[in-house]
Amino acid sequence: MLKYILKRVLIFVPTLFAISLLTFIISLNAPGDPVDMMLNQSNSGQGQSAQKLATEKAYISLKHKLGLDLPIFYFSFSNASLPDTMYRIVKAQHRYALERMCDEYGNWESISAYYLTVRNLDMSLYSVPKDSSIALDLQRSKDFAASLLETYDQLKTNVILSNLEYIFSNTPAFASLNVYLQAARSSYEEIQKNKSSYRKYIPRLQFYGFNNQYHNWIVNFIHGDFGISYQDKRPVASVIWDAVRWTMLISSLSILLSYIVSIPVGVKSAVKKGTRSDRVTTTGLFMLYSMPPFWIATMLIMFFCGGDYFDWFPAFGLGTLPDDAPLMQRLTDTSYHLILPLFCWTYTSFAFLSRQMRGGVLNVIGQDYIRTARAKGVPEKQVVWRHAFRNSLLPIITMFANIFPLVISGSFIIEWIFSIPGMGKITLEALIARNYPIVFTEMMFAAILTLIGTLVADILYAAVDPRISFSGKSV
Repeated sequence: MLKYILKRVLIFVPTLFAISLLTFIISLNAPGDPVDMMLNQSNSGQGQSAQKLATEKAYISLKHKLGLDLPIFYFSFSNASLPDTMYRIVKAQHRYALERMCDEYGNWESISAYYLTVRNLDMSLYSVPKDSSIALDLQRSKDFAASLLETYDQLKTNVILSNLEYIFSNTPAFASLNVYLQAARSSYEEIQKNKSSYRKYIPRLQFYGFNNQYHNWIVNFIHGDFGISYQDKRPVASVIWDAVRWTMLISSLSILLSYIVSIPVGVKSAVKKGTRSDRVTTTGLFMLYSMPPFWIATMLIMFFCGGDYFDWFPAFGLGTLPDDAPLMQRLTDTSYHLILPLFCWTYTSFAFLSRQMRGGVLNVIGQDYIRTARAKGVPEKQVVWRHAFRNSLLPIITMFANIFPLVISGSFIIEWIFSIPGMGKITLEALIARNYPIVFTEMMFAAILTLIGTLVADILYAAVDPRISFSGKSV
């Protein structure tokens, strides 16, 4: 068994590497710019000028702090038209436009020169003194210049440059800026003259070493540093710790209650198969199982939380007692607030678990060794609980392994309805706010707990059924 456990643990390493790499790739392709989010900027609805609310220096500084100005991986496989320093272009939209231009023209030297001239043009417009007589032309020029940094289409680029030339020629206040505009026009014409499209067909493998985004991310994760929350700029570890303790408390109580109730009910239902009590129990549990948790939660709040009927339980939250309140008082108050959420969290498990337990016992109870035990005069209670019950636990163990990730993932609906600050609630809020460090950290923990749950299930299989062996020897 020990040898098998060691083998499984060794298999965990490449599995977790693959999962972490997939999670990292998803995080890179998630919509939104994390730097813009943390600077409270938005790229939608206000045009490119909204990005100027934060200075270029603040943007670059925060990007460096987050480690987003490093190469993405240990190596990259590209072509000769792309430079090995493209990752240093801080804005993702600019980087994408430059990559497309490289693919079209293949001459990075001319493209980079053009990019610098457009940036100079863009920044020069912010040195023009504000004047109501030119406010509209100035705003239009800023938008056009910012669009040039994100445009790779030849026709669109020429149209934007022509519009800028028209505005500059008809606005005397922009006369001193013509040198920047003409430099941008000349640089763009140089790109077309020096077109080298063939370079995109020449493959190139570039190595970056260990100082890259993925390596830093996975090493920090192993050390317990999960990044910074985009919303409140707190460490993700602090946010998750504040939430996971409540989710683990409710989940653990729910799992314990579910198994304590469901296993005896399932065994009794199998032993008394076809009787009236079996039919009543099965029907009642499945009726309860068919009711959606969000509907039950809503009904409980309406009927028992101070609405038009009874005021027996609090409707939301976990209480407002101070941290220095007596322990017993805090336990009592918290338990009082958790009664309804715990019920909504648990009741759907009763029918499913008891049904699995019932099916497992029915498969075992008709086998030869059970009939032999009864023929020897073994008491029925001992036959059921010592022989049939133990050998029918395999389906329950399989489900128990799948419960591990649920201990920290929580329930979106229940935590939201009852305003419990657990993992389900903060994950839902993070999804809505595109707070990806929290979402991807939970994904990683769910994957780790899934692997642990599978290993625990295998160990429990061998513990409850001696016929199962992982040593490779026949039994």
